[in-house]
Amino acid sequence: MSISHPGSSLPALVRDGRRFWATPQGQALHHAERACLGPVCEGVFGVHSLELGMGDPLADMCPVRHPMRWSPTRELAQGPSTLVCTPDALPLPDGCLSLVIVHHLLEVVPDPHHLLQEAARVTRDDGRLILFGWMPLSAGALPRVWPARRRRLPWCGHWRTPGRLRDWLAFVDFRIERVDYCGFHLPGGMPRNAALETLGRRYNLPLGDSYMIQASRRSQLAQTQGGRLQFGRPFGGSALGATRVGQPRLSPPQERMTEVD
Repeated sequence: MSISHPGSSLPALVRDGRRFWATPQGQALHHAERACLGPVCEGVFGVHSLELGMGDPLADMCPVRHPMRWSPTRELAQGPSTLVCTPDALPLPDGCLSLVIVHHLLEVVPDPHHLLQEAARVTRDDGRLILFGWMPLSAGALPRVWPARRRRLPWCGHWRTPGRLRDWLAFVDFRIERVDYCGFHLPGGMPRNAALETLGRRYNLPLGDSYMIQASRRSQLAQTQGGRLQFGRPFGGSALGATRVGQPRLSPPQERMTEVD
């Protein structure tokens, strides 16, 4: 599971990530994060959602009709509803998704700012943007003391605090509604201690291996322009020449999504 640099090729990064999330440590943390996400998913309804990550799906319990996954290549796609692209250039219209999850990618992708901008762009005004990240001050961060570990997943990359991501989200007109912590364990152990997990989540202690940020778009105040609104009579046409302008609609999955047999 070694990786030379956080900016390595995305296919190699995803393969290494899948190997980590298949380990007992990865599975234990995945279970803790899924339990943390569950109550959020119960209140999310809509047609489309997107999960950007390297592990198993987290939001498969959400009542969204068309959940999508992401893959950097067609060969790595794990299902028919898979968006094959680079994560910083999503081939989707603005505001088309009710739920977007970015799962431990901001630490390792070459351009995390553009990834966050794209995730915010495709999130509906009333949608939810969920960010999972590694907590720099946790028992799971101790191996990063050794330089050799910093070249391996999950310890490689740039780990950022929720406070740092608050500034990033403000830049894309999103605000943090809540931060939850999960993956509690003693140094040298794995996050599968039910008592520690219950205690840590009850008091929401910032000591877990990872955090989950719930973010939503800032409310936009309607801007009015001065002056009189005039309607001209088009030559040879109707008395009111108006053009309807709306948000682009998401095309059916078979047109926008890459189908994988």
